[in-house]
Amino acid sequence: MSFDREDEDFQVEESSFDIKALAPKVIRIWPFIVLSVFVFLGISYLYTRLTVPTYYVSSLFYIKDSESRMTIFEGPSITGGTNVGLLNETIILRSKPIAEATLRNLDFDVEYYEEETFIYKEIYRSSPIVVEVDWKSNQVVNGLLRVSWESDSTYTLMFEHEKYTKFLPDGSTVQLDIIPEPENFKFGEWIENNNFRIKITKTVAETKGGALFKLRDKKSLIQDYSGSLDVEETELDASILTLSLITPNIDKGEVYLNTLMKTYLQLELDEKNEIASNTVAFIDSQVKGVADSLRYFEGELEDFRSSNKIYNLTSESTSVFEELTSYEMELRQEKFKRVYYKNLSEYLVRENYRELVVPSGIGIEDPILNSLITNLMALQVDKSTLLATLKEESPQVKEVNKRIGDLNTSIREILKNVDSNSLLRVQELESRIKEIEASFRNLPQTEQNLIRIERQFTLNEEIYTYLMQKRSEAAISKASNTASNKIIEPADGGFLVSPIPRRNYLLAISLGFIFPILFVFLREFLRTRIEDTSYLEKKLKVPLLSTILQSKVKSNLVVFEHGKSGIAEGFRSLRSNIRYITPKDDQLTLMVTSTISGEGKTFCAINLASVYSLTGKKTILVGCDMRKPKIFNDFAITNDIGLSTILSGQQPDISKVIKRTQYNNFDILVSGPIPPNPAELLFTENFANLITYLKSEYDVVILDTPPVGLVSETLDLLEHVDLTLFVFRQNYSQRNFVKALNGLKINKNIKNLYAIFNGVDGSKITYGYGYTYGYGYGYYEDDKKKTLFGK
Repeated sequence: MSFDREDEDFQVEESSFDIKALAPKVIRIWPFIVLSVFVFLGISYLYTRLTVPTYYVSSLFYIKDSESRMTIFEGPSITGGTNVGLLNETIILRSKPIAEATLRNLDFDVEYYEEETFIYKEIYRSSPIVVEVDWKSNQVVNGLLRVSWESDSTYTLMFEHEKYTKFLPDGSTVQLDIIPEPENFKFGEWIENNNFRIKITKTVAETKGGALFKLRDKKSLIQDYSGSLDVEETELDASILTLSLITPNIDKGEVYLNTLMKTYLQLELDEKNEIASNTVAFIDSQVKGVADSLRYFEGELEDFRSSNKIYNLTSESTSVFEELTSYEMELRQEKFKRVYYKNLSEYLVRENYRELVVPSGIGIEDPILNSLITNLMALQVDKSTLLATLKEESPQVKEVNKRIGDLNTSIREILKNVDSNSLLRVQELESRIKEIEASFRNLPQTEQNLIRIERQFTLNEEIYTYLMQKRSEAAISKASNTASNKIIEPADGGFLVSPIPRRNYLLAISLGFIFPILFVFLREFLRTRIEDTSYLEKKLKVPLLSTILQSKVKSNLVVFEHGKSGIAEGFRSLRSNIRYITPKDDQLTLMVTSTISGEGKTFCAINLASVYSLTGKKTILVGCDMRKPKIFNDFAITNDIGLSTILSGQQPDISKVIKRTQYNNFDILVSGPIPPNPAELLFTENFANLITYLKSEYDVVILDTPPVGLVSETLDLLEHVDLTLFVFRQNYSQRNFVKALNGLKINKNIKNLYAIFNGVDGSKITYGYGYTYGYGYGYYEDDKKKTLFGK
């Protein structure tokens, strides 16, 4: 290590989080990493075996553009986007009414299961039994029921779980309080009791076996399937939707998606056919009376011609007949219109818009009325679309209701006008018919009677033909309707979504590695104590002179008592480094201190003085910590007189206070009795005189001072020493102590500050000066003895 760096070299701030320094710590916990991997693999195995497999099933469905999309699902623009219609279709496909209509065509009210090692797996169309359910009776739902048999005729029904729900015919549910005991029944016979009414039929030839099933009420099924269906655009701005489902059974998911799309198309077609169906129904109600009249007058005409032997009219009679028939035909049409107006008015009063008939469908050519009724029906469809996803109280629905009400009022006002005009036309036609009938009386009686009968027959025949023509047109329109949307790709197969064993095991291995390593990183990130040499090397703004290994003996006199140990070698290295930075052979005075008590300040001072004395240098250790005297205990000397005695003037002869030890060249000036004012004593002229005296008498003077973080006077002793050693202790000293020492170096511009890292665990030295100055326990002879004998 170089100790020649200038002060500015220490100003560079480095990161407190060293990735490289963490690598040895991670390697050190490899057994825990292996254990962690096995634990996570075990958890992954249990998760894989205990999780019911689920599969992804999908299909493609085409939605026609909004210009020509089906009427039933057209909706008003809420968001103002160009693809609002597609958004509406997406919402409707996921709505509960569509799910209900789909499930009505499926037998999903009974779910069948087979028992595996840890789970119950749902099966479809491969169950050994078939269960018929009467939903008009009470049923036990949402819980597994076990069926087992040992013959072809009877079986035992058992309740598999402890909690069940009872579904009542009115749609409500209650908790099943008492779980029935297992009971025997016959295959093919209805079970009727207070809990359910079902019939179980065996579909396999085996005389011994078992099966599991669960009854599902309509409400819960609708909730599950409408909530689990996912509808997304295949591509941005495309009108093809991907319908997907996460299901425990692929076959069942396929059936549901395909039935959903078919049901959707059928609802679209039903809506398109509704207008034509209403028109046909209205015409049929009118045709019945006309057909009866036509048959009656046809018979009358045949009987009259047969009895009177007359078959053709004269030219005069023919002219009257044709004119009269023309007016009566027009009169009938006007009366037919008035019947329509009356029915339409009643529908509007009752707000029964589902049975409306467009006027043009029955031959009433009124552009304004046709347009208004078409708009009214479109608004009613808009409302139905909104109600698929919104409530009546929503602003959008209220707005549509207002527009429907306004349009209803307008149509009723127009109906009054057109009906009034039609009435005037009826009265006019009746007047003309009376005039013709007046000239009709001049004809012979036989021809008059023939004209009357033939007129009624012809009139009913023309009306019947007219109505049947309109009915045929409506029926052709209905038959020619096709769904605008279509199925592009039916659901066919799927793939496993969860659990995926390979992915789970790879994730388990990854987590097994990550968690212990993450723990090391977090521990290091949150660590407040100094753990290793590398941290001090990076953070200190002063040189680190030496690393002292942790002492495992009770005595502080390690250098004297265990001279061949790694700790003693560490202090010898410290002595060499001090000589390197103070190469002169003159007298040396240094001070050993720390931030707080307990960092090994006194231990380092004693042993550093010991290694100097062993080189033949006359050395004295001065205990300057008069608040907590310690040194005298290690050397078995008394503390009756000492530094406090000299500084207080009680003993002016310094030589009488200095105490000799049993070791050559090693004297001690203990702290002495604890004075009431230790801080003031260190500032007296007596202390300066003492230091001058000691420097003249000893080659090495070492001051064991109070901690600088607890006592303020320590800093004032710096002017008396050549250098200061600042002690840090592994896993004891706080990291912010480094900042405090750096502050002394930078802010107070104190020179000749150096650090010692004490109490380092030799078995965990990563890199740095520990190798150079200690090598760890076991390398030196005294350390080998400790290892062999466990001392």
